[in-house]
Parts: sequence; C-alpha cells; structure tokens
Amino acid sequence: MAFRKLSADWVFPVSSPPLRHGVVVLDEQGHVLEVAPEGAYDRSELQQFSGALVPGFVNTHCHLELSHMKGVAPTGTGLLRFIGTVVRQRQAEEERIAAAIEAAEDDMLASGIVAVGDISNKTDTLSQKSRGRIRYYTFVECFDFLQEERAETALNGFRPAYDQLQPVAGGRKALVPHAPYSVSPALFGLLRAAMGPGEHTISIHNQETPHEDALFLHGTGAFREFFSDFGLSLDHFRHPGHTAIHYALRHLDPSQRTLFVHNTLTGSEDVRAAHSWSDRVYWATCPNANLYIENRLPNYATFLDAGARMTIGTDSLTSNWQLSVLDEMRTIQRYNSWIPFGTLLRWATLNGAEALGFDQELGSLDPGKRPGVVHIDLDPDTLQLGPDVKANPVIPAL
Repeated sequence: MAFRKLSADWVFPVSSPPLRHGVVVLDEQGHVLEVAPEGAYDRSELQQFSGALVPGFVNTHCHLELSHMKGVAPTGTGLLRFIGTVVRQRQAEEERIAAAIEAAEDDMLASGIVAVGDISNKTDTLSQKSRGRIRYYTFVECFDFLQEERAETALNGFRPAYDQLQPVAGGRKALVPHAPYSVSPALFGLLRAAMGPGEHTISIHNQETPHEDALFLHGTGAFREFFSDFGLSLDHFRHPGHTAIHYALRHLDPSQRTLFVHNTLTGSEDVRAAHSWSDRVYWATCPNANLYIENRLPNYATFLDAGARMTIGTDSLTSNWQLSVLDEMRTIQRYNSWIPFGTLLRWATLNGAEALGFDQELGSLDPGKRPGVVHIDLDPDTLQLGPDVKANPVIPAL
C-alpha cells in the first residue's frame, strides 16, 4: 500500500496541540493513519510544505441556491432591505442559476471546503449536490411570517424540496425554521413533529438586526412596515418582552443539535440562556456577510467568555464577495487580532463538523478520519492571515 507523508512548518490536528514540523501519514484513500512528530520519518520520505497543514474546512452556513445573485444586493442596506432585494429579484433562468451554483461549488472546493451546511428553499441545488463532491447538510428552511393560519400550508409548500433531496456522500437533510421573526408557534410545532426524535441538526437565523430584538422586546422596529409591504399584518402579534432568541428557545427541541446563525446582536445573557437550555448549542458566525449587510460584527468576546462552540459560515454570494472559510477567518482576525489562529481554526473545522454531525470523519487530523488536508501558506512565526495568504487543498475529503 502506498502511503503519503506530508510535513509542514506546523501541523494542526485541531483535536490535539499543533506540532512544529509534524508529519501527517495518509493511506491511498486519504484516511489519516498517524500524526507524527518531527524526526519520526526520514526527510527524503516527506512531501514538505511551508506554512501549515490543517483539516478541510467546514462551512456551516451557506445559501448556494442564491449564487446567481452575486452583486445584485447593494452593501450596507440593513437586513430588511436586503431580504426585500432577495425576495423580489431571485428569479432567473434555470441555466443561469445552475451555472452559478456549479461555479460556486467549484470555488468552495478550491478553497479547501469539504462540508457545507446549506440553506435551501427550492430544489435548484439538488442536481449539483447529487454529484457528491462536497458533503452537504441541507437545511430546507421554512417560514410563515408569524401567520399561524398559514403554518400547515407553508410547511406543505417546502416539503417537495425536502422530499426530493436524496443526500449523497454521507450528507443529511432537515426541515428547519428560518428565523424567530418569520416562524409562528404553530409552524415551530409542525417542524418539530415532522423531524421527530431522531438525531438532527436544526439551523435557525438569529439576532441579525436590531429590529429583530425590538420586535420581541417592545413590539416596535421596522418589521411591522416590512411585513405590511408584503401584504401581511402583525396586528395579532403580542411581543413577549424578551429578546428574539428566547422566543426561539421556547419552541425548539433542546435534545437536537441547534445551530444559531449570525448572532450579530446576541448578548451575554442570550448566550447564557441558550447554554442553560441545552448542551447541544452551536453558533455560526458569517463575518463578511454581517459587514456586507449590517456593517457590524458580533462581539466575539461574549462567546469566548462563555465557552461557546463557534463555527464559521460564508452565507451566500448575494451577501458576500466569495465563499471562502479562510477569508472569513481572515476578517475575524483583522478586526479581532487577539483571537489566536488555533482558535479560529477549530471554529472552521472540528466545531463545524460537530455542529453538522460529521465529526466521525471530518474536522480533525485523527487516525481513521478522512477529513481532507489543506495547506495554508501563512507565516509560520506569526500565524497571521494576511491578505495574500491562501488555502490550497492537498488531499480531498471525498
């Protein structure tokens, strides 16, 4: 059997401390056999890299089906205007949508992404996903805009996308709620019943704009006008007097893995409440999209102080300039230089794999796993993700 032995200035297994001049040994299929210290093998046996070798990246939040809308939505408009743009302008020719989806997946593969938590409202991505090039957890996202009388109709409208999806390459699927401001208690209940007691990850957008908490705390903010523009009323809505995440926690299932996405306005009390509610909570941050839409970032210290399990997403090409987990890490480090590279890497790999239930095979360079291996050509002394640092896949995960 032919083994590959890879070495670099740094090897980051992620599940254990990094090794200076470590060696990763893999079999022909890309399974990790061993992570060895410097000197365990003769240098003549090694394929050597400058910088770092890391596991393949896990992108926990993406909207692949919106790839054809790159550049359509202007930056800095705020979430409500952004959503309006998506709703009104997402239609396009099937060929154009399919080509954009394929190109976006090509770019994710080229940047070292091996698994994706992907939001779907339609069936546009199903053909591309059937090729099995990336492992997907497809979240078929449902909403009734707090109109309880529409809950069952809404769920039935999204079921075709869910039923037609046949995950490949170890992928999974789930019916999930879109966001607190768009899902009524009735629809939350129908979704819980539809998914049942099995092992799932449930994704939900959370606290992405100040208007969201304003609605749930005081019944104020721009959501009433936003709903009215689409012919919907919130006259029946009685604000609970708590932030949006408390409303979500009241209706979600604490026995499932729950992935809260964006969390731009999430505070320390919100994080504590979620962690008290369940020990299976994960948080996805999409910094480039947060800057693109709302021109703000989450307070990462809030999450680190609470020991939160952070993950990294890219959101869509409608709200981002590229789909690169490395670039999301770069953005976080640019504005939060105090967060170590090793911490960001765990967010980008093992935490994401755990959040999607893919950690038995992905997320770390542990023997027996087949996580893919990515080379990052960063300065080995500073471990800073400067503008010219790139990620290049060396070993694919699939």
